Amino acid sequence: MTDQRHCYAGVDWASESHHVFLTDGDGRKIGERVFRHGGEGLAEMAAWLMATSGAIEGDEIQVAIEVPHGPVVETLMERGFKVHAINPKQMDRFRDRFTLAGAKDDSRDAEVMASALRTDPRCFRLLAVADPVVIELREWSRIAEDLSAERNRLTNRMREQLWRYFPALLELENDLGAEWLLDLWETVPTPDKVARIREATIAKLLKRHRIRRFDAARVLDILRQPPLKVAAGTTESASAHVTTLIARIRLVNRQLKQAHHRLDGLTASLVAAAETEPGQKKQHDVEILASLPGVGRIVLATLLAEAFDALQRRDYAALRSLTGVAPVTKRSGKSCIVVRRQACHDRLANAMYHWARVAVQRDLRSRLKYAALRSRGHSHGRALRSVADRLLAVACAMLKTGTTFDPSLAAQKSAC
Repeated sequence: MTDQRHCYAGVDWASESHHVFLTDGDGRKIGERVFRHGGEGLAEMAAWLMATSGAIEGDEIQVAIEVPHGPVVETLMERGFKVHAINPKQMDRFRDRFTLAGAKDDSRDAEVMASALRTDPRCFRLLAVADPVVIELREWSRIAEDLSAERNRLTNRMREQLWRYFPALLELENDLGAEWLLDLWETVPTPDKVARIREATIAKLLKRHRIRRFDAARVLDILRQPPLKVAAGTTESASAHVTTLIARIRLVNRQLKQAHHRLDGLTASLVAAAETEPGQKKQHDVEILASLPGVGRIVLATLLAEAFDALQRRDYAALRSLTGVAPVTKRSGKSCIVVRRQACHDRLANAMYHWARVAVQRDLRSRLKYAALRSRGHSHGRALRSVADRLLAVACAMLKTGTTFDPSLAAQKSAC
């Protein structure tokens, strides 16, 4: 049964305009309008919903939308509307109720969402106003990821140029964005410069950057290998290209360092808030998650930023689906196939991969589970997803009890 006191609205959002369809509790159409995107248009949308529905309070109107974030959602939530999100794939299935031919337009989509929210509210997810710190943490986490990807692109291009004329430099460091290697290249950008450089100059550079894994003599031995014979102009053009790349790599290094510093500050602020507001569970969650093996700065920030709601509910099933570690079973008659879940959050799936990968190196029980799965013929990725699944279960149990990870207890259980 539907609640006769509520009205239901479907919002088909777009970049320039938003189509809104409004129905009453019985599914009868009340109104339909298109609003331009912008402060004035969104304010007009909220006012129109209140006036057309005759609602006194915003929470009397249930709004359905596909995107769970953005200015449309924030405007409606700020004015008290109950906003519900639905997966676009589910939305596509609900559309079949209205058309079997596969027709699609903005008006129909808005009507489909309003109708589905009225009849199948369990398929929607009620959105809540996010903590401002979490919003900022999410943005800085994504900034750090973008900067890391940009850094990889630039260092790969630098590797290609060095391979053309100075491959000896590639033997010194796998990370071509390391500051000491950038300084070294600027000191000896070509094999000809290496032949004339003094050992004391290299020693001073290594000491400044605290490089102790090899000395200046070893560096010069590597760099003074017989150089490549290249065409005239190749060395000059390639070194000019590297000069432009280094300037950008240094900028990205500074920005990435700033992003990491900001992530540390935001996660620390969540922990500090527990002293003033101990009733807020999310503050203590940071310490609990950070205590787990394999959880570092990036994984912790990604979990808090992208799975905040599920972590607050301690919803293990939702976390498994969001992170992609829950397998998908396809059963029909005598056929039963289990495949990897593709409908997941890409950033969370990537974070879980690295969490499990590091946990296998640091945690005995994770390492034993991984080895057992590999011995049974499972692939590396499949084994890591199972390790990540166990880690999520452990994390949810710890969050429910409010306890941090105890490695000694885990070792005792492994010995039993």
